Amino acid sequence: MKIDDYLQRFTQLHPKSIDLSLDRIHRLLDRLGNPQKALPPLVHVAGTNGKGSVVAFLRAILAQAGRRVHCYTSPHLVRFNERIRLPSGLIADDVLEGLFDECVAANGDDPITFFEITTVAALLAFSREPADYVLLEVGLGGRLDTTNVSETTQLSVITPISYDHQRFLGETLAEIAREKAGILRPGVPVLVAPQPGEAETAIVETARKTGATVVLHARDWRYDAGPPPTATFDDFVVDLSTTALPGAHQKINAAVAAVAARLLNDEAIDLATIQRGLKAASWPARLQRLGPGPLRDLLPKGAELWLDGGHNAAGAEVQAQWLADHDHDGHPPYVVIGMMQTKDPAGFLANLRAGAATAWCVPIPGEEKAIPARELVALAHRAGFTAHGAGSVADALRQIGRLENPARVLICGSLYLAGSVLRANGETVA
Repeated sequence: MKIDDYLQRFTQLHPKSIDLSLDRIHRLLDRLGNPQKALPPLVHVAGTNGKGSVVAFLRAILAQAGRRVHCYTSPHLVRFNERIRLPSGLIADDVLEGLFDECVAANGDDPITFFEITTVAALLAFSREPADYVLLEVGLGGRLDTTNVSETTQLSVITPISYDHQRFLGETLAEIAREKAGILRPGVPVLVAPQPGEAETAIVETARKTGATVVLHARDWRYDAGPPPTATFDDFVVDLSTTALPGAHQKINAAVAAVAARLLNDEAIDLATIQRGLKAASWPARLQRLGPGPLRDLLPKGAELWLDGGHNAAGAEVQAQWLADHDHDGHPPYVVIGMMQTKDPAGFLANLRAGAATAWCVPIPGEEKAIPARELVALAHRAGFTAHGAGSVADALRQIGRLENPARVLICGSLYLAGSVLRANGETVA
């Protein structure tokens, strides 16, 4: 079987795409010899926003230090292999197919979710190739997230928490934070990013009950927006002014990664290594400017086409601030939006409106649970946008291209939409 055949089969092994539990994954791991017990020292990253960016920054720092790193993130953008990164690069097709075959044989006909069985494949891969570290991004929540089976955690990280997935995690920030803090381990330090007050309190309380050592923002380390922006930990000061990823929010993510790297107490990681890593990081679909391609070429010469996968209210606030901070000589920016039904479109659109006034709403190719464009148009009107519907991103860009002097267009609202845009524009993720 080929990778796409396996992935299609995995969607049919459980009636729900999300069913938070650790029972099924522990059952399969046990049948496969418990590979989670044979992993290198592990950094486990939970939170609502910035998880992937923190992992990307930290991976780049460790690479600059000459360390071999396994990395697990989700979702993928263009192809599934992006989720499982070995020291040599993205996992090869033949290796992945072999791992999937092992997982299917061991699981039999027992129910298991897509994320569970594919996470087991990743842990198997990581247990079989030597590395110095594993970077593991939580999928959803923390306490009952499929990744919360590690037994080699050296550092836990909680990135900024906001409202998302309330159906599964709770209606208040405190409830969501307690779920995220479910990854904490006794005696293992937890690095806490800047948080809303009630979320921070919940994390600290959970750490006390768990026996984890808290490294708290504004008490044990500090982020200063500057200029220049800096991260300070003890007498260690990192200049964040030249970090690779654009946006003020990425300065905070870079700060978290820099402090995380320091907390690993690795003799190969010094200040110069951290600075080089922050400059070298790459993380697609996070305020990524798209180059020439079938989509970009639908806009006039000189117009900028940007892509961001942010999909919740906090993400929209970041996007709006970035649009406001990068005014193009008074030319208004335009946004192209597609969203999933599992998100909060009203909250997203309300915050995004501060950065743009005109929106095109589109479906997400291949996603049955995407919000129909006409429904998104109605919601965007309600949020104060001048909103239009389009059958696709390409159709939206053609309409925008006929306007006078469109200087900047941002495509946003969903990582699934972002993946389809990268594919359509011929972009690759290495």
